[in-house]
Amino acid sequence: MSRLKNLSVLFAASIILGAAFNLFLIPNEVLTGGVTGLAMVFGILTPISAGIWLVVLNAPIFILGWMKLGKEFIANSIFSVVVTSITMQYLPVTQVTEDALLACVFGGAIAGGSIGLIIRFYGSGGGADIIGLLLTLKRDIPLGVLIFAINSVVVFISGFVFSWELALYTMISIYITGIVIDRVHTRHVKLSLMVVSDRGEEVKSELLDNLIRGITVMYGQGGYSNTERKVLYTVITRYELALVKSLITSIDPKAFVSVSETVEVIGNFRR
Repeated sequence: MSRLKNLSVLFAASIILGAAFNLFLIPNEVLTGGVTGLAMVFGILTPISAGIWLVVLNAPIFILGWMKLGKEFIANSIFSVVVTSITMQYLPVTQVTEDALLACVFGGAIAGGSIGLIIRFYGSGGGADIIGLLLTLKRDIPLGVLIFAINSVVVFISGFVFSWELALYTMISIYITGIVIDRVHTRHVKLSLMVVSDRGEEVKSELLDNLIRGITVMYGQGGYSNTERKVLYTVITRYELALVKSLITSIDPKAFVSVSETVEVIGNFRR
């Protein structure tokens, strides 16, 4: 059921992504970034659809991702790119608005939300998404920032191919896309978790069984009750927070849990 849910979200988000391209960005010659942006450039300049270019240009990047990010991730990514490509192939390019600024704002926001969902459900739109994810394995940098930096290359290409005014609109579009991606995809955000519980050993075992995280056990004493309790400390990603809260409350609904955002993690932390 979980696999079916993931594919359903990937399918819906990929269709919305293709619609954002064909309804907002391509009609106004406002591009998105990276490989998708290049596919849009080639789609505008040649009789071949941007959707077909999207598949062709992504092929070598998928091979790299297969080796570094795993088969399931690349399989989901291929599924997403194919659905997006088919959507762009058969959904008529329709100009929803003639205002390029409105097109880049709404197109960028819709594209960012769609890409963020696709990445959140263990897929990608290919191209710069995969390159950005590979880089986040090495550095705790927001994915949207990385994608924005990579995609900025398309701005210069669109400036030479079309006009520098459209290039600036493209910059606005990919900037908005990057911001929205980071609002949806928050894996780079780390949280410090402290748990005080009368059933500390059971909570610790449950967390260790369900998370790939180390846990530091400290011993504390209640200032009022003088009761000794175990204090558990660990660092998790924001993605894991909902699962962690569910695990803790299932063992000890009265546990005291403190969650705070962590600026940086140095040392052995699985990203």
